[in-house]
Amino acid sequence: MSFDPNAAAGADSGIYGLEIGPDAAAAHVLPVPFDATASYGKGAADGPAAVLRASRQVDLLDLVGGSPWRRGIWMAPLDARVQGWNALAAEAASAGDAERVNALMDELNAWVEERAEAALQRGKLVATLGGDHSVPFGAIAAHARAYPGMGILHLDAHADLRAAYEGYTWSHASIFRNVVERLDGVANVVQIGVRDLCDEELELIRGSNGRLRTLFDHEWAAARLAGQDLIALARRTLEPLPKDVYVSFDVDGLDPTLCPGTGTPVPGGFLWHEAMLWLSELALSGRRIVGLDLTEVSPGPAGAGGDSWDAVVGARLLYRMLGFALRTRPEAG
Repeated sequence: MSFDPNAAAGADSGIYGLEIGPDAAAAHVLPVPFDATASYGKGAADGPAAVLRASRQVDLLDLVGGSPWRRGIWMAPLDARVQGWNALAAEAASAGDAERVNALMDELNAWVEERAEAALQRGKLVATLGGDHSVPFGAIAAHARAYPGMGILHLDAHADLRAAYEGYTWSHASIFRNVVERLDGVANVVQIGVRDLCDEELELIRGSNGRLRTLFDHEWAAARLAGQDLIALARRTLEPLPKDVYVSFDVDGLDPTLCPGTGTPVPGGFLWHEAMLWLSELALSGRRIVGLDLTEVSPGPAGAGGDSWDAVVGARLLYRMLGFALRTRPEAG
């Protein structure tokens, strides 16, 4: 029976209501329900399941992102091992055993990297779905090996450049410190939306010789309030990125009205259409989006439709990110 994109999705259907297997899908979504390193609010481990549920009410016609369902999107099943690692790491964190948390995350990183690499070898677009922002390190490592010299566009309220935050080597607050110090295959990182950071992180940015470039949120807001050309500003900011780009999107890079349940909300951030401007300009720039992640979607209380606002926004954001990425990859799948 042929798929009808106009019909309601089945309650047990795949992501976005699609009934498609991994072989036929151009995009693979890798769910990683892990949030043991979250340093403020928990709940991002519930993000993948909530995004899956909310995705079934997303209309598949996307006049902006390019209707990526036509290329095929498949989400891997939730893996009990990840949930087990999360439970054990949360228990160790409660006991103050940072060494145990780090050891468990070594296992998680290897698991994510192995699965991302397997999908990349098949020519798939890989989207890692967290979980907290610690979870994509293995996926970024796999992409950096597959696309040496790639850049990263990092959208986030936080710089995530702390060293071993709270004793956790693989903290959500340390992921890009780990990326720039451990992954030679990453040429540079362009950060946008950042509005919460410490002295250590600012010193690292300023001393990076351009490998880290940050457009701070207050600079974007000042340009917006002054009526400056935001498209031109976005293009100038994206200019240092190489041909191949990985996109890492922590949902708290958005205005908190779009992600009220996220674990570390910060006033400010991008409005929906501003975030879409960045993704659109990247896709239109001639660069290739080689991979992506979406993290820190924490469902919170369910609304009238059974899904939280955070899950609804997360599902639509992921769909739009997939759409922009697939537009830059005519060979994918």
